[in-house]
Amino acid sequence: MADIAAEIETLEHRFMRAWMRREAGELRKLAARDFMMIVASEPSQLLDRPSFVEAMSGPFSCQGFRFNEVCVRKHGRSAWFTASAELELKIDRRDWTGKFWISDLWMKGRVKRGWKLVERSLARTDSDDKLPASIRHLQLWH
Repeated sequence: MADIAAEIETLEHRFMRAWMRREAGELRKLAARDFMMIVASEPSQLLDRPSFVEAMSGPFSCQGFRFNEVCVRKHGRSAWFTASAELELKIDRRDWTGKFWISDLWMKGRVKRGWKLVERSLARTDSDDKLPASIRHLQLWH
């Protein structure tokens, strides 16, 4: 499990650095053709790979990132990456910096056998400091 965790986390860092550097070619290498990003908003919004690649080259920029609480779980030819993250983002020149939750689904190809990011969920985290304790009390193993 440790090997897959290191491999997926490395790919995540490559993806985020490519976004920061606006490297469309690198993002296309890492993201599957049917890549989708869901951005939590009211209502939530979807970006497919062409839309995201175009947006990250202009109005949807990333200036910095830091992953915290990383977890990688393998399921057959898939791997889930989840992490809390501190992101420095801008959308249409509007600052959207803060704490986020990222959940990514990576799939291993059958032909080229490389990992591709197929889905990303991006959401701002709730800043209510009492919420984690309330949820922890719901856990049956607690």
